[in-house]
Amino acid sequence: MTQQPTSGGTARIDHGVTTGTFELDGGVWEVDNNVWVLGDDQECVVLDAPHDATTIMKVVGDRKVTAILLTHAHSDHVDAVFDLQERTGAPIHLHPLGRPLWDLVHPGRDWDEELSDGQTIEVAGVTLHVLHTPGHAPGACCFHVPELGVVFTGDTLFEGGPGATGRSHSDFGTIVDSITERLLTLPEDTVVHTGHGSDTTIGAEKPHRQEWLDRGH
Repeated sequence: MTQQPTSGGTARIDHGVTTGTFELDGGVWEVDNNVWVLGDDQECVVLDAPHDATTIMKVVGDRKVTAILLTHAHSDHVDAVFDLQERTGAPIHLHPLGRPLWDLVHPGRDWDEELSDGQTIEVAGVTLHVLHTPGHAPGACCFHVPELGVVFTGDTLFEGGPGATGRSHSDFGTIVDSITERLLTLPEDTVVHTGHGSDTTIGAEKPHRQEWLDRGH
């Protein structure tokens, strides 16, 4: 587990990595997923629930989890969500357009709360702003925390560009529009905490938008 220094009072970001598989369209891929936990010494929220609730709980520790916030419903981001909920009692939050992918992983079961664009969620004295960013998945959401100068992007934006759009329920033009309109408008020094791999910044990715567009044709 690593700890990210922040400037939001007592709020901090803790990080871990889980390993498992991503399954869609008949394929199975080995993947490492980032686990992000935002909070203080008493309470926190968990962003995504990939693969292994035991590993996630090592990042959480003995804190109260007030919400499990899902960036989208691909299997590698939600496969441990009910195990995590059983251990924490926290409500599961997902955008309603996540339903088709969610049902592939958890048929016949529901999440608890619906995310919506512009919604705000409070924890440890800071505010997460929900940004609906479809493209990688219809219900994909990012979580901007202005007080800390960070945005959690799931699989919408990575170091080097947009998330993958070659599988069901994804669209390249839509993800580029989402990134352009919702993410590249954030301050350039905003740190991007991704669903897989290394951090980046809005400023580092912004100059490459035309390259992404060219790559998509």
